[in-house]
Order: sequence, then C-alpha cells, then structure tokens
Amino acid sequence: MILQSTIPYLSFAFLIAMGCAMLLGVAKSGIKGLAVLIVTSLALVYGAKESTGILMPMLICGDIMAVIYYKRHVKWIYLIKLLPWMILGVLTGVVLGKDLPEDLFKSGMAFIILISVIMMYYWERKKDRKVPTHWSFAALMGMMAGFTTMVGNLAGAFSNIYFLAIKLPKNEFIGTAAWLFFIINLFKVPFHIWSWGTINWASFQISMGLIPTVIAGFGLGVFLVKKINNDKYRQLILVLTGLGGLAILLQ
Repeated sequence: MILQSTIPYLSFAFLIAMGCAMLLGVAKSGIKGLAVLIVTSLALVYGAKESTGILMPMLICGDIMAVIYYKRHVKWIYLIKLLPWMILGVLTGVVLGKDLPEDLFKSGMAFIILISVIMMYYWERKKDRKVPTHWSFAALMGMMAGFTTMVGNLAGAFSNIYFLAIKLPKNEFIGTAAWLFFIINLFKVPFHIWSWGTINWASFQISMGLIPTVIAGFGLGVFLVKKINNDKYRQLILVLTGLGGLAILLQ
C-alpha cells in the first residue's frame, strides 16, 4: 500500500527520505532535537501513521550504533527511573493511537510538539533551575515520552527536557538516551507489526534502502558532536527542537 501510493513520486519521495535518514543518523550520534524535522518530512511523503513504521528499523539501526559508541557513558539510575513510565506511555499510545484518523493523528503530533517546545524553552529560561528529584517528574516525562514515541516517534523532546533538567553532561546525556531508546524501540516493534500494521514487507523494503544513509549520518554526527562543548550542546538541542516544532506547525 505504501509503495503503490508513492510510485508516481518515488524518486522525489526517496530523495526526501534519504535526507531524513541522514538527519536521523546525525541525531542518533547525539545532535538531539532533529526528530521533528525527520518525522514531519517522512509524514509528508508517506503519511503520518505509515511513516512511523518505515522509521522504526532506521531508529533501531541508529540506536545500535549509539549504544556501541557511547556504551561507557550511560547513567543507569536515570534510565531505570524513566523506563517503566515510558513503557506505560507506549502501551497507552498503542490503545489510543490505533484507530485515530490520519488528520487527527497529524494534528495530535503538532500539538505534542508545540507543548514540548514551550516546556523546553521555559525550562532553559527559568532562573532557579534546581534539579528535580521527585518521582512525579520522571513519571510525567516518561509517560509523555512513551506515548509520543508510539504515536509519532517524537519522544525526544520530553526525554531532552528530563535530561536537561537533571543536568547530565553531554556524553552521559547521549549515552543514557541511546540505551533508553534502544530498549523502547525494540519494545514497540511487535505493536507496529501486529497491532497497527505499520511495519510490513513494503515498509521494510523502504527502511532497508535508507539504512546505509543512516550509517553515513551517524559518522557525520560523531564528528560534529566532538566539536561542541557542553554549554553549546544544551543550547543547540533547544534551538533545533524549537525549529522542528515551527516546521510542523507551518506545514
């Protein structure tokens, strides 16, 4: 169904998709905040819901590279705090997102992005940025991250808020996020296959054709991350997330 609907525009669609794959590789290397641009562009080409299935194998490929490269920098305590809540959020997204109409699905994605960008901007501008320690903060961010990663692969903004809030240094931020999303993305796969039907043979062929570009993007991203200091890294995450939110709202 996906291939049939895009055959007349296959070369143009695949060119856009390759750009998304390159950005995905860069994002998985540690340049956070690009998810909105990736998800938006793929949704325009393949449809909001169908594109989530195409993206899954690409995400897992990026996760594997990130886990291997940043394996020494993971902070397990923060991963353990977020993971159960993210799983609960994913399950909520499976139920609520399964039968959503395409237009409502896309509107929901735009609303989620807008809220997440506002939250990130508020947090970075806040003068008293005391590290939150109450379990409810991890629960809220984890639930929102889990729900948004299921319905639109957009969990990055909420996990970014959490990791920025607890003031993780650059490499620990990347390494912890890498393991978190590797586990969560593997957990999502059966639901995409058997519940939503968004991963199928047609979508898998598209994904496999894009994975070499994901790998190239990861290599480029690793080079860029090394050039960015810790403070500039935080600012870059906020700016890119904000630009991505603006992009989907203006589409």
